[in-house]
Amino acid sequence: MNFQAFQILAYLYWLLLLLVTGGSLALAVLAFRQQRQQYAIASAGGLAAALVIAAVPAPEGAGSFGIVLAMVALALSVVGGGPMAVLALRLATNNTVPPGAHGGILVGDGAAAATAGRPDAVGTVHEVLRGGLMIGILERLAVAGAILAGFPEAIAVVVAIKGVGRFTELAAAEARERFIIGTFASLIWACACAALVRLATA
Repeated sequence: MNFQAFQILAYLYWLLLLLVTGGSLALAVLAFRQQRQQYAIASAGGLAAALVIAAVPAPEGAGSFGIVLAMVALALSVVGGGPMAVLALRLATNNTVPPGAHGGILVGDGAAAATAGRPDAVGTVHEVLRGGLMIGILERLAVAGAILAGFPEAIAVVVAIKGVGRFTELAAAEARERFIIGTFASLIWACACAALVRLATA
């Protein structure tokens, strides 16, 4: 294969990878704005296809293509992780946990009090896990950025900070379940987006 043909092949590879990743990002934006599960599933399919393409040995000389891919993948990790976490929570809870006014969930104090050894406490409803949208965005940005920077150990720091910050809100079983599922879904999505770049530029 001569140099010109090799160069054309390299351009086609990166163009295809960028198009598929960009398509996944576009679907993630639609899922984020319209709260439609179909878009979230399609975005996940696009990311899976991009990972398959990235697993193919890439032509050398990523250059600016690798930088553009990193930016698109970072945006995909931030935007797409929210709809995927919501999708995972809906599948796990079957929409039985009522949403709160500030992005959290509504739980009864009676269940939490019984867990703490006060079964006679009056059951009232309050909102926990507020601000999950913004926390998730910052979490995925930190995780994907750490992996892309070659410092995956920072993931443990991110999880520890989030766990300590939410510790007092996890008395109710519903809150614990939502916290674990949402965190895992968010982290897996961010790691997959970062792995896409690492595979393509390795």
